[in-house]
Amino acid sequence: MKLTIVALGHRMPAWVGSAWSDYASRLPRDWPLDLVELKPEPRDRGRTVPQILAAESRRLEAACGDAAIVALDERGQSWSTRDLADRLQRWRDDARAVAIAIGSADGLDAGFKRRAAACVSLSAMTLPHALVRVIVAEQVYRAASLAAGHPYHRE
Repeated sequence: MKLTIVALGHRMPAWVGSAWSDYASRLPRDWPLDLVELKPEPRDRGRTVPQILAAESRRLEAACGDAAIVALDERGQSWSTRDLADRLQRWRDDARAVAIAIGSADGLDAGFKRRAAACVSLSAMTLPHALVRVIVAEQVYRAASLAAGHPYHRE
């Protein structure tokens, strides 16, 4: 299974790269996790937020390709770690690539979220994008551990 995090945002603090690398390196070889960073659209050109999000959406869709897209949004479905593990396992069994999309400061385009295979909330609270990357990497590691029967996750 090809698993990619596609994130709008760049120039993250050093601790983000360090934490990301730590979790990504713990994953088994058959659960590779990649990161694609996209620069957010400039907010200084007189465009409306919907116009900006639509432009970002086109770039996100191109980066995700034909992968099953999981759009992260605070108003999305609430998944448990077990739900994530089960869904990733199904996509893996179907030999389906998966892309988890992290929006910009204004979130994700509504149409992009509707077209996604799933729209998921990590929290009802708004989280900083840097922290979201680390949380997602840890949850993917936890999901892989669950799938392998490893005791990292406890219920």
